[in-house]
Order: sequence, then C-alpha cells, then structure tokens
Amino acid sequence: MLPVIYSDEFLEHQTGRYHPEKPERLIAIVNALKSASFAEKIEWLSPTLKLGLMSWIETAHTATYISKLQAIASSGGGYLDGDTPISPRSYDVALLAVSAWLEGVDVVLAKENPAFVLARPPGHHAESDAGMGFCLFSNAAIAALYALQQPGVNRVAILDWDVHHGNGTQAIVETHSQIAYCSLHQYPAYPGTGKASEKGLHQNVLNLPLPPGSDINVYQPLWKSLILPFLNKFQPDLLIISAGYDALADDPLASVNLQPEDFGLFTEYCLGVTRKILFGLEGGYDLSSLSKSVVATIERCLG
Repeated sequence: MLPVIYSDEFLEHQTGRYHPEKPERLIAIVNALKSASFAEKIEWLSPTLKLGLMSWIETAHTATYISKLQAIASSGGGYLDGDTPISPRSYDVALLAVSAWLEGVDVVLAKENPAFVLARPPGHHAESDAGMGFCLFSNAAIAALYALQQPGVNRVAILDWDVHHGNGTQAIVETHSQIAYCSLHQYPAYPGTGKASEKGLHQNVLNLPLPPGSDINVYQPLWKSLILPFLNKFQPDLLIISAGYDALADDPLASVNLQPEDFGLFTEYCLGVTRKILFGLEGGYDLSSLSKSVVATIERCLG
C-alpha cells in the first residue's frame, strides 16, 4: 500500500478561471489514480491541522509574512504578485497543505516506505518573507526542518525536479548543514535563480540548470554522474521530492521535453538511494501528462 495524503479542501484555494495552478490539477490526478491498475494499493489519508503547526511554519517564514497572508485572505482575497492570487480560503488551505506535508513525513518515517502528498498550493518559490510563483508557504523546506526534529533523522535531502528552480526552498535550507538541496531546472526561466555556482554554506546545494529543449537524453547522464553521487554521499535519513511535473513536453509553462514515463525512471533512481521518500506535488499544468506522470511515479514505488 502507498499512502496518498489528500483532501477536497485543497480545491478551495481559488486562483481564477484561467490561472494554470487550478483545482482541476488535483481532480485530474485523483481520477487517474482511482482508475489506475494499482488503485486498490493506494491508501487515501485525509490530513488534519497539526498541533503546533504555526511553530513549524515559523521555522521558515516570518511572522509578518504569515500575518500578511492571513489578512489578505480575511479581507476577501487579493494578490501577492501578478502570478499569485489569494482567495478567501487560501490561507486556511495553505495551512492544511503544510500539515499534509508534515503528516507525510510522519507516515514515511513510520512505514519506512514512500508516501505522496497531493496538495496545493505549491510551495518551492515561497521565500521566508514573500510568496511568489503560485506558492504561499515553503512546504518542502518546512517538512525538512520538521523531519530533523524527529527521532532517528539527522540528515534530510530535498530533490526538486520541478522545471523551475525552487528559489524559496534553497534560500531557507542552504545554510543548514543537515539539509541537502538538489534542483534540476530549465535555465533561463522563471524565477531566474539556481546557478550552478551556488553550492550552499556547507557544499549542500547542487543546482543543475538545463537549456530549453532538454529531454531524457540530457537528464539521464546527470542522474548517474552528479545527482545520485550527491545524494548517496549525503546519506539522507529522509528524501523529500519537490515533485513538479512541468518539465513535460506538453506543459504550457516551460520548454523541456520529458515524457510521463521518465518520472517513473527518476523515481526508480531515488528508490535506490532510500525507500524513505516523501513526494509532494509542486508544478505541472497539462492535466493529462501531469496525471500520467503521478501515476508513473506511484506505480514505480509499488513495483
């Protein structure tokens, strides 16, 4: 059985009819998983707000920023920037999303097997004092900081295979010697960060900027020569995947040419590092290829 942590409440973060980060993303994935050949092997879990949640969010975000988010939502909604809308329910939904990621950490550590957090809004662009790029709270970074406080966890690695660099995640974790961050991302592309020269305060950052048009023939050698050696040397007690699926050929927001089955291969590589993997949804905006990629990821975990 593979736990998938999901709630219909994640659909209540409303971004507008034409916004790419829309509730239909989750609906498409849920429908695909429920009709998959392995559907009976999925354990659906509903997240609840975690006790002490705000203290964990405050490990990554300033109180001023948190209050700003709450105020915008309470006043009826608005925008953090031109790409990042907030609806009346967005703050509460974002809190639940963080809780889902933290519950995912608990589940993975208890079972010593993978789990998938199917939540929104995404998080890897959210910096300590600013949300951006569709992201409100830095889910992966908060989950990593939380995991380090759990018994038996001394090192956490975050692998970000979203097509965009996780500027928020990196900014929050790059000073922590117990957290490693690796990102594969199109460059140049939004948000314009993630240079290969950035190594982190403890040589704990590996950025792999890739040119537009890159496909599996570009990605695969990097896994074998750089990514897997980086992760294996770090020896994480938990691996968190910022699982964005916008590096797909069909995705409207980028120009990388991966196929859904490629994410199954990436998952296999990760399982060779550890089975204690938490996958958490980030980007991915073509509904068909997005859902097929999540299916490929989970299928490989079950295989």
